[in-house]
Amino acid sequence: MRIRITLVLIFAVLLSACGGAAPTPIPTPTVVPTPVPGVLWVDPEQELGPVSPYIFGSNYGPWTAVPAGQMDYALNSHVTVLRWPGGEWGDVNDVREYQVDQFLSFCEQIGAIPTISVRLLNGTPEAAAELVRYVNQEQDYGVVYWSIGNEPDLYDGRPNVEYDTVRFNQEWRAIAEAMLDVDRDIQLIGPELHGTYSSNFETNPKDNAGRDWMTEFLLANGDLVDIVSYHRYPFPLQMTGPNATIAELRRDTPEWTATVRYLRALIHTTTGRDLPIAVTEAGSHYTRAVGGEATPDSFFNAIWWADVLGRLIDEGVFMVNQWVLTSTSSQGGLGMIYTTGPRPIYYVYQMYQYFGTRRVYAASAIAEVSIYAALRADGALTVMVVNLSDSEQRLPLQVSGWTPAEAEVWLFDASHNAEGLGLQPLPADGLLVLPGQSLTLYVIAP
Repeated sequence: MRIRITLVLIFAVLLSACGGAAPTPIPTPTVVPTPVPGVLWVDPEQELGPVSPYIFGSNYGPWTAVPAGQMDYALNSHVTVLRWPGGEWGDVNDVREYQVDQFLSFCEQIGAIPTISVRLLNGTPEAAAELVRYVNQEQDYGVVYWSIGNEPDLYDGRPNVEYDTVRFNQEWRAIAEAMLDVDRDIQLIGPELHGTYSSNFETNPKDNAGRDWMTEFLLANGDLVDIVSYHRYPFPLQMTGPNATIAELRRDTPEWTATVRYLRALIHTTTGRDLPIAVTEAGSHYTRAVGGEATPDSFFNAIWWADVLGRLIDEGVFMVNQWVLTSTSSQGGLGMIYTTGPRPIYYVYQMYQYFGTRRVYAASAIAEVSIYAALRADGALTVMVVNLSDSEQRLPLQVSGWTPAEAEVWLFDASHNAEGLGLQPLPADGLLVLPGQSLTLYVIAP
């Protein structure tokens, strides 16, 4: 078995668009000027860079598995990258070779690129180096992307553990150098900070001496890290607080844009480099909330996530890993694929599979309606419109330099699970009919 060969074939075109595995492409920030008032505006001539193939990722691990009878959904999920072993499992367990083999076989089955995290808490440089040696030399799997530990800013306070930014940066560097001594072609992801990360420096994680975890990491290890990562789960606002409401999810979406821009500026200021950004764990709730109007298992959560993904695409984010691919009842509302079948968020990936690979300028002047656009290799223009509002919207679409008469339409709403509606005529005035709480994709031939 050679994962490298199979996945190169799968991603050949996409990787050529975004620079391939080495070197990692440098992101460019999206600067969106004021849109034309009152319309959904797209300008295909304003190309903004590639859509990273790693934006449509998830998490997976030995502690989870595809539920019985749901393998077909996993095979057709269109998830493009899997982070493993996912969460804190890898910091409280030593992974076994057979577990790595099983994971990489699964990646090959579903056509996903793997990323692997080595143990940091109670781990050693020697053990990390040995894992890289086994994976990339003995088995020749060719795994490029690696991280070290999970949410180290939460280690302090565990039984018999005292942990701060100084200790973390020293241990991370020792492990990173040992891994690179084995394979100089790997790329390192870090620091994997926990889910409250945002654009607010004051509230971002600090150690017990008041030092900012991200800033200290970049100062100490900005020369070794290839991709800067964090986790984000905005709700609940307090551990014992109530689940998010639909209104709260709506208000949250701009923060995903603000966080990326904040971090990009911090990276440049502290390292003098422009490094790619990854959100390696993400979701609406960090708890196992279930059954609410906006909990991870809800329909509106999926519409919200479609908008978040669009924002991260617009910002040129390199990798995004939703939490989590599969789950059982013990994980509450988390999980794209549940024991009884796919949850609503699954269909977001069914919609985005038709999205293009080269971002172009798109802007909305309408509150609670977002628009994202990209060109495909065949020259088709793909336009994704998210209606976060409860009401049907009738809005004009203007495409600069184009007068489209028809489009292939795909719809995800309360009545359509990412269903193709076929070739539909577009009215002369460009007025689109957008159901409340919906995701609509228009594929317009050149």
